[in-house]
Amino acid sequence: MAKYAAKRNRDRCPTHPGELLRDDILPALKMSKTDIADALGISRQHLYDILNEKKPISPEIAARLGRAFGDGAGIWLRMQAAYDAWHAEREVDVSKVTRLRAA
Repeated sequence: MAKYAAKRNRDRCPTHPGELLRDDILPALKMSKTDIADALGISRQHLYDILNEKKPISPEIAARLGRAFGDGAGIWLRMQAAYDAWHAEREVDVSKVTRLRAA
């Protein structure tokens, strides 16, 4: 079986996990956001903040999503980490950080 490396434009921001939930997963469930929040054991406001990309997916929320959707916490944490790293690389001033090298 052939393997293909995924290629992504480095200038394109990775998808926030909340966007994936909002645009793809939750509509397919055909449940109210209140019912989904209840099923996840979180407040409705917390779910709305994730869906509106105002809050990140924490390890606790990733565990809940992983259990609910059967895909494990790791995928949710990796998506959030990719999103966070992309923003950090563009927003954090590292101009005064010295590159360290082994002797």
